[in-house]
Order: sequence, then C-alpha cells, then structure tokens
Amino acid sequence: MCLLAFAWKQHPHYKLILASNRDEFYKRRSASAAFWEEAPAVLAGKDLEAGGTWMGLNKDLKQWTALTNYRDPQNIRPDAPSRGQLTSRYLLHDYSPQQYLEEVLPAIDQYNGFNLLVGNTETMMYVSNYENRLRVLAPGVYGLSNHLLDTPWYKVTTLKQKLAQALASDHITVASLFDILHDPMPAPDAAVQQTGLKFELEKMLSAPFIISPNYGTCCSSVLLIDNENQAVFAERWYNTATKTPETQVFSIDLA
Repeated sequence: MCLLAFAWKQHPHYKLILASNRDEFYKRRSASAAFWEEAPAVLAGKDLEAGGTWMGLNKDLKQWTALTNYRDPQNIRPDAPSRGQLTSRYLLHDYSPQQYLEEVLPAIDQYNGFNLLVGNTETMMYVSNYENRLRVLAPGVYGLSNHLLDTPWYKVTTLKQKLAQALASDHITVASLFDILHDPMPAPDAAVQQTGLKFELEKMLSAPFIISPNYGTCCSSVLLIDNENQAVFAERWYNTATKTPETQVFSIDLA
C-alpha cells in the first residue's frame, strides 16, 4: 500500500474513516481480501510472494492494521525480512496497539523502510523505522504515503483535503471514498517529491492513483468503523486484463 488518508474520531457517526491505494508491479501475485483459512477471524488480502498483508482486520480481536513502505532506494537490503509480517503478526495475536509496537520496536531496524499503523476500536498508533518512536494518534485527519506520517507530498495533501471535505457529509459512503481515491493527476513539476529516483519516475509516482504500463494502483481499500463498532471493509481491484474494477464489501460486527 502506498497511499492512505484517514480520519480518526473526526465524524459524528464514525470513529475511523480510512481510504487507501495499494501500488505494486502488476505481475506480482496477490490475493484479494478474504477471511483466511488458517485464521478465520482475519479479513485481509495476501501478498503471495513475500507473505503477509498490506491492510486487514481481525473481527474477533477487534484489531486492524495498515502498512506502507518508506521509499529509500539507496538503502534497500534484499535479505531483510518481509514487512508484511508486521501486519499479519498483529492480526494473528491478541495485542493492544501499545503492547504490539513495544514488542516490535527493538527489532524494527531489521526491516527495509516501513510505516505501520495499528489500532483497535479505541486506540490508534503509528511507528516508522525512520523515526524510531511510538506515536499514539490524537483525533485528527492524517495522510501517509512512502515517507513519514503527514509528510506534505502532493498526493498526501490532495487526498487529505478530499477526505476532509467528505467529512462534511452526515453519511459517508464507500462509493464516495473510492471516488476520491481514483485521482490519476500527477503533481505539478515544482511539487514532485524527491526520493532519489529519476524525475520522470518521481512524477509518475506523485499521482494519488498511479497508472503506467507495468506498475500502478492495483487496488483501493476502505475501512469504516462507526460509533457502535459496526465496520465496513471494502476493496476494489483494478484488473489490468479486463479493465473492469472488481469490488467486494464486507460488513463486520466489532462490538
């Protein structure tokens, strides 16, 4: 997952409103969101090559998590463990967000760069191994891509602004969140982020919704948790062969 924006305790009816895009090479094998056979309470997609997931929840433990990579092409270690383990381990075990991140913190330098969000129905926390401190998130609207939380990249600020506008509506719909995620407009040249790649590639990656011949936004995900702890998890895959989006929506009781 490479871009997400979320509102935490900012709406009269919803504790959490999260909208995200996962960007990946089209040829990389992944499975869409489903309840895992080996852990029937876990609802998440799967990376079929490295293992783990980019986003998911556990309906029994009332836990959810999301992950993005931190883009630092000069410091990639091919022998590092999969970052997807960080999310799947949280979903598979009964931790509070604080307990889990305290356990993860001593070993975070083993991984290539990442940003990790973990939460339950009451608490939300964030850690990055490019910051090395745990953050309990106060109510607010946040954005995250392939740098630290709320780094003001064009795609981050654009999606945050659109989400903030959506909060004015009394009723938030899955369709409206998918709409704001589907924004293929790249940043103006002067606003393109710089992470050590060639400018043309940085420009392509600056769009909230990435389209290119071999790499781009493969799926969009939405998670809503209302004040009664009723959740909606929705996922839309963009099939590069048929060009027809495939959407599935799950309603989950987290009470």
